[in-house]
Amino acid sequence: MQQEIRFATFNVCNLSQPGAKLYDNLTPLTEAEYKAKVAWTAQQLDQLDADVIGLQEIFSLAALRDVMAHSTRYRDATLAGFEPPPDPLTGAPRLTPEVALISRLPLAGPAQAYIMFPEGVALPDGSRDADRFARAPLHAQVVLPDERMVDVIVVHLKSKRPDYRNGDLGNDPMVHAQANLRSLIRRGTEAVALRALISAMDQQQRRPRVVLGDFNDTVDAVTTTIVMGAGTTCEPGDALHGQLFDSRQLQAGRESHRDGGYTIAHEGRYATIDHVLVSEEFHPASRHAMGEVLEVSYLNQHLMQEKPEASDHGQVLVRLRLYDRH
Repeated sequence: MQQEIRFATFNVCNLSQPGAKLYDNLTPLTEAEYKAKVAWTAQQLDQLDADVIGLQEIFSLAALRDVMAHSTRYRDATLAGFEPPPDPLTGAPRLTPEVALISRLPLAGPAQAYIMFPEGVALPDGSRDADRFARAPLHAQVVLPDERMVDVIVVHLKSKRPDYRNGDLGNDPMVHAQANLRSLIRRGTEAVALRALISAMDQQQRRPRVVLGDFNDTVDAVTTTIVMGAGTTCEPGDALHGQLFDSRQLQAGRESHRDGGYTIAHEGRYATIDHVLVSEEFHPASRHAMGEVLEVSYLNQHLMQEKPEASDHGQVLVRLRLYDRH
């Protein structure tokens, strides 16, 4: 039986079909640029060599299938994802960055996208899309080699890019501050909605979980700790139940792994905003542990190379070892 399972998260950066108009300030890909993007992304997938990969900024599932076809290790893998939902006001198709999942392990059933916030969670009145995620989290049940199942949830929370309203000018400091606040409120609300979804799963069935993706914030940020459920009150003797843990902080021998791992680099600043969080089943202190985090590594050399086809995010790869079942 396969004892090591590898999970990864990969923000591919605007994977779309050639000629597709994504943003006003972004020129559509030419055929040559598209081919270079597909080739680089496929190469990066093969280098990760993970059993399960969560991806972000997928504008086209057809483009992702093209990437898989150009890879060596994922041509026959399972792809779970959804085309962007139609505009809620006009009903017309729209190009928005979605998440997806690639798995070389079988899935127990069709994946599920959580488009709407859970009941009781909403953005302030007057907010755009006040009742839904900007990028719907994707939930898949992955079957491990020992036939146990693990819930895998791929996420992409709101970025720190200022959320300007129509007609706003960014050269006004107060307008800029309010736009930043709107982004923070959305990211925080999405974090609360995600925590509510995870808590509901915990109440329905106790099962190992991996939540991975682009959180657009560091692991100690308030929004990330909301998702992790840090500080929640549990039953006596069950203090870890329902919480998620940063895999890097759990890795074996972590004292010797202070490698300065990061997933973004901007103007001389380095940070990790892409994370792989695991439930207590991979925490060494849990009596329910079924495995452990062996190593967390980062593929980020391309951030220094300034290749136009490359992603602006590094990838996170987590190696887990499963314990033998008794």
